[in-house]
Amino acid sequence: MSDTVALSDRSAPAVLTARNGVLGALSDLFWRKPKLLLFLMLLPPVLWLGIVYLGSLFALLLQSFFSIDEYSGMIKREFTLKTYGELLQPSNLDIMIRTVVMATLVTIASAVVAFPIAYYAARYARGKWKALFYLGIMLPLWSSYLVKIYAWKLILAKEGILNWALAKLHLTGLLEAWLALPIVGGNSLSVSSTGTFIVFVYVWLPFMILPIQASLERIPVSLIEASADLGASPGRSFWNVIFPLALPGVAAGSIFTFSLTLGDYIIPKIIGTSHLFIGQAVYAHQGTAGNIPLAAAFTVVPIVVMGLYLWMAKRMGAFDAI
Repeated sequence: MSDTVALSDRSAPAVLTARNGVLGALSDLFWRKPKLLLFLMLLPPVLWLGIVYLGSLFALLLQSFFSIDEYSGMIKREFTLKTYGELLQPSNLDIMIRTVVMATLVTIASAVVAFPIAYYAARYARGKWKALFYLGIMLPLWSSYLVKIYAWKLILAKEGILNWALAKLHLTGLLEAWLALPIVGGNSLSVSSTGTFIVFVYVWLPFMILPIQASLERIPVSLIEASADLGASPGRSFWNVIFPLALPGVAAGSIFTFSLTLGDYIIPKIIGTSHLFIGQAVYAHQGTAGNIPLAAAFTVVPIVVMGLYLWMAKRMGAFDAI
């Protein structure tokens, strides 16, 4: 029986004959020219990214060099920098500064909150506790974005659970004193810059925790043990060993928190004051006001800011931690 199998194997051709038909011809062509197959596989996503996404973005940015006719309200399709002159008016500069400051504060706060959580998950969580960690971090991302924001609006309202808890702790006076401040305050937390900041940190926090946790897991335990053997205190080991090596993860997480805060318009619209952010300004000018050139000029601001931010993050090795 084994001899028969061996004879049948020897009689099989070393190279299969070409298949007939169009499919056979294509199969033979792709086998002889694998680069052609790779090109055809990459062509649809490249066309989508190059034409649909980058093409529409270029068309939008091109309109930032147009202007609105003051008499007819129609778009004058003539190359001009008039719209960018409007962009640099004090009211619009105030919107840009407010947005960048909020994005910076949200990024810093997210890093401060995320680091101990990520450190515990990377160094101490094992088995089912690590699974619970990932579940706890990812679970908020599975719920509706709008549901989370409206839930926070109820929590931060005057009749919300947060005000109830502060009243039980006799801290209502402290909250009222904070809300009386001119920039961060408001009628309640749900209509204040503080409330906007809290919701931003909550919503984007998972995007900061996971890169930091991945960066911390790459740090060899032997480096920390060597630092302790050389007489370094836990605090000194953290600042001289752990934090510098985890900094690319912080930078990677900051890319998400900073960019998402920079372009978001829903959270400031639902929870916040009447002061606009860049996303709200773009939405208002291209929708209600009908000033598409100014809306397009506003979109240039986060593109330029994020371009500089990504350049700095790359120098810090952030892309290696994503």
